[in-house]
Amino acid sequence: MTNRELRTLGRTGLRVSPIGLGLAAIGRPGYINLGHGEDLSGRVDVTAMERNAHSVLDAALAGGVGYLDAARSYGKAEAFLGSWLERRRLRPSDVTVGSKWGYTYTAGWLVDADPPEVKDLAAATLRRQLAESCALLGSHLRLYQIHSATIESGVLEDREVIDELRGLRAEGIFVGFSVTGAGQAETVRRALAVGIFDTVQATWNLIERSAGAALAQAHAAGIGVIVKETLANGRLTARGGEPLLADAAGELGTTPDALALAAVLAQPWADVVLSGATTVDQLHSNLAGLDLDVDDELDRRLAPLVEDPAEYWSTRAGLRWN
Repeated sequence: MTNRELRTLGRTGLRVSPIGLGLAAIGRPGYINLGHGEDLSGRVDVTAMERNAHSVLDAALAGGVGYLDAARSYGKAEAFLGSWLERRRLRPSDVTVGSKWGYTYTAGWLVDADPPEVKDLAAATLRRQLAESCALLGSHLRLYQIHSATIESGVLEDREVIDELRGLRAEGIFVGFSVTGAGQAETVRRALAVGIFDTVQATWNLIERSAGAALAQAHAAGIGVIVKETLANGRLTARGGEPLLADAAGELGTTPDALALAAVLAQPWADVVLSGATTVDQLHSNLAGLDLDVDDELDRRLAPLVEDPAEYWSTRAGLRWN
């Protein structure tokens, strides 16, 4: 299989592009990606943000990107996506749309609000946010995911939530979960035991690889695997200044971000690898990863980038919204 061939998203049977677009950075003025504020160049009013989101979505569609990933907490990402789908007159079969519930956006369109979002994984939140997502995305919504499930949250043992998700599946919407933190692998394995999930979304990149074995296990069980934060919130771009990655990319005549994405695409268990591009130029650079081959020798060369998971997640927690 080449990097440009469509892949099957686990037991959903959905045919998806190998690179998808995550909308976290284009749906709200503040985010933790390095240089996010610079990318927006101060154009953070709603009209300008929607225009930029539509431009990135247009470029994604033209580039063969067919999986689009939003969340209730991504500011107006669902609204921007919905207006774009309507403008382009796309059918639900033309693209695959996933979203997430569990965080409420509380920033009020400020860049540095504290807090910018509030987590609540109760069944009441699921019901409220599902209605909100459906109002914006309609029949395009094919996948609805728990946002940042953890063992500590107890959401995987919440019978009311699980029953609601079972009902959603019965209505024809696939259900999944995303994970976060140093305990990602444990959460994935716990969720597999629940037995109702169609997909998992997890962080895996050249710095944080700890969930790899659990994701391979999920893939083998028929769960679709979506990979997020493939560029470590900008640390694996030119802005991140990782000399090992920059040198390897330079020798290949490519960019650090393209090489970092290619490394994730090379994982046999990865069905969709998310770009978190804020601009059209960033998206085009990311998509260049489709034409790169990361073999075992190159992977070993990049292995020193790996950090202890606790260190990685501590660094991520310290990133400022900008």
